[in-house]
Amino acid sequence: MQYMCLIYSTPESGPAPGTPEFGPYIQRYQEFTKMLQEKGAFVSGDALQPVTTATTVTRENGSIETTDGPFAETKEQLGGYYLIDCETLDDAIEHAAQIPTAEHGRIEIRPVVTFD
Repeated sequence: MQYMCLIYSTPESGPAPGTPEFGPYIQRYQEFTKMLQEKGAFVSGDALQPVTTATTVTRENGSIETTDGPFAETKEQLGGYYLIDCETLDDAIEHAAQIPTAEHGRIEIRPVVTFD
């Protein structure tokens, strides 16, 4: 079963780029990704650009409308994701708990529906 791990945090939480803590923090992400790959659980994963780069699209009455920014106004923002392949939800939870942002943010796990 594939699970999407959505990584949420507030912009001011966690090590900031340019600080001495940021390098080791990113290293932990690299080590986590390598561990998933070695276990055969890694499907894909990436970080996202800041929400200031987001564009929200809607279509009403045949007209496409766009809005700068994210769909939802929240304190926590979606910063990235991992798509993992696990036997059980418990396995997915175990992996998600090791994502470095779990220490200062939240990881939402959702089963992926595949249409064959």
